[in-house]
Amino acid sequence: DDLVPLFKKDTGIDVKVVAKGTGEALKLGQNGDADCLLVHDKPKEEAFIKDGYGLERHDVMYNDFIIVGPADDTAKIKEKAYNNPAEALKIVNNSKSKFISRGDASGTESKEKALWKTAGITPSGGWYVSAGKGMGAVLQMADEMKAYTLTDRGTYLSMKDKLGLQIVTEKSPDLYNQYGVIKLNPEKNKIKEKEADEFIKWILSDKIQKFIGEYGKEKYGQALFIPNATK
Repeated sequence: DDLVPLFKKDTGIDVKVVAKGTGEALKLGQNGDADCLLVHDKPKEEAFIKDGYGLERHDVMYNDFIIVGPADDTAKIKEKAYNNPAEALKIVNNSKSKFISRGDASGTESKEKALWKTAGITPSGGWYVSAGKGMGAVLQMADEMKAYTLTDRGTYLSMKDKLGLQIVTEKSPDLYNQYGVIKLNPEKNKIKEKEADEFIKWILSDKIQKFIGEYGKEKYGQALFIPNATK
């Protein structure tokens, strides 16, 4: 909502945003239905480039994932596993506490699956709900169902005042969330290569990296993303 108008102001180029989870976004790029990708699932991104659909990727910024849950934290995760996401998921599984998964092939779901794998658990049963929805909708569901879920910190902070959810697990290296921009391969599909190159150059620029680093501080008391462009 803020970057796109700024890009238009700086370059005169219009951007049509198609907001999808990373898995769906990579499919759009693969099928020639996008000119540039901004996504957050580095292993999938690197495989995408290895398969020839992208020419290069650059780190842009990062934030982190957190596990949130009901205000009363019935499973006592905050007390027992505040910095340990795998242990937190073991507690969810053992207590059969309600857990909402995005279930939408997003970067967030990929991270969640990796955390379950680290915990040695294949989640199943009535307590585990695969929503097939975006992050905002999943947070609302978790709030209504007094459930736990994995979310990026930025979305949670932007909705925090409307939710009865609290952070129960955070600040672990396993919860790091890197965003990257991908230059697509014009030999695979016809794309607006010149405009896409302009966007990549722009989002990696010192000016916009500074803008990203300040974004959210005034409203939320902390930046929603940490810029770390590789050029």
